Amino acid sequence: MSTTWQDVMPEAEFPAEGKLAARLAGWHVLVLRADDGSYRAVNDRCTHQAALLSGGRVRRGAVMCPLHGARFDVLTGKCLGGAYPDLRAFPVRVLAGRIEIEVPDSPPGVTEMPITVI
Repeated sequence: MSTTWQDVMPEAEFPAEGKLAARLAGWHVLVLRADDGSYRAVNDRCTHQAALLSGGRVRRGAVMCPLHGARFDVLTGKCLGGAYPDLRAFPVRVLAGRIEIEVPDSPPGVTEMPITVI
């Protein structure tokens, strides 16, 4: 599967709360700043009920689904407790002061798209 690095934003403008929801090449991506200052990115979709994880809390390296509390490691995407499938994690880099995320060139399938309410 081919991938492309997508520009997100200048690192200096990253939100103070440490998380950002982005749409990159059709993918819903949750970008997080770790305690060590590095960045992590995961698919912004709970693997249990397809909710956007960007509305959830981030604590101790894990993001929590706002619907039912499933927790996922932000580094690996692994479901903590193993109750649900793991999230897709995306590579992140900072190049020339800009945050970039590597996402697949093909659009996400139905199992990786969040359910959004209009």
